[in-house]
Amino acid sequence: MKSFRKIFTYTTGSVCVLTSAIYINDFLEKKSLKASWTTSYVPSVKWDSNWDRRNPESITKPKRRSSESNLVQNSEIKNETEKKSTDDFEVVKNSSKASRHLFLIRHGQYEINAKEKELMILTALGREQAEMTGLRLNELCARFKFNKLHHSTMIRAVETAEIIRTKLPKDIPVHVDPLLCEGAPIPPEPPVGHWKPEFYFYQDGSRIEAAFRKYFYRAPPEQLEDSYEIIVCHANVIRYFFCRALQFPAEAWLRFGLAHGSITHIVIRPDGRVGCRVLGESGYMPISKVTS
Repeated sequence: MKSFRKIFTYTTGSVCVLTSAIYINDFLEKKSLKASWTTSYVPSVKWDSNWDRRNPESITKPKRRSSESNLVQNSEIKNETEKKSTDDFEVVKNSSKASRHLFLIRHGQYEINAKEKELMILTALGREQAEMTGLRLNELCARFKFNKLHHSTMIRAVETAEIIRTKLPKDIPVHVDPLLCEGAPIPPEPPVGHWKPEFYFYQDGSRIEAAFRKYFYRAPPEQLEDSYEIIVCHANVIRYFFCRALQFPAEAWLRFGLAHGSITHIVIRPDGRVGCRVLGESGYMPISKVTS
């Protein structure tokens, strides 16, 4: 009889523990946020917060530990606390404090069938598109103070930037950059029907990646106010920038299109997070003027 009671007691206790564990696990699962399309709440790809290698910890030089070997334990603890306090101060000092806004503009429609690159100038419609984009950016000046205008050296981007420039405040500095020229950034996935030799991607890809690293980064610690820069360039370049900035697969750059003269607004936050306000905006143009 006593053995039966022991067995009954142990069994009952085990069942209670098991039931409690199941209840707690079920409660935690209900409290966990899950994606609507899967039963897993673990992200398939985690955000790399140090994508630009400018995390405060990455740009803060670590302090050397004390080399004194005869310090008593209390002194060691005190020094370690002081060191940690100093390191924390340096990290805060090296933290970004402002956001960087990048407005990526695709050039206007151009003479795509011209035999020479120098003849690939804007069409009459392309000039109209650049005018409308300039006016749109001028409207945005009420909210954003543009700090700089960058553009590639290709004639269609130069002409587009010059037209846009006439619609903006006269004191905006202009910067010409060959890194922003059109090219083939990376073999797209899925592959396209027409074939390109591998060296195109090998040459253009490194240049366009260099342009991404040049323009996409969180604000330096000394920058205290948000900045707003305009970059007039090309569809392939902008699409690659978009994928890289949002940490999407770079091979996806050819899966979407951009209208001529369209605006893509990317914002880089102080903590390194990146967001897209608009992608390929062209709604300020009449539908009859929109081309791609």
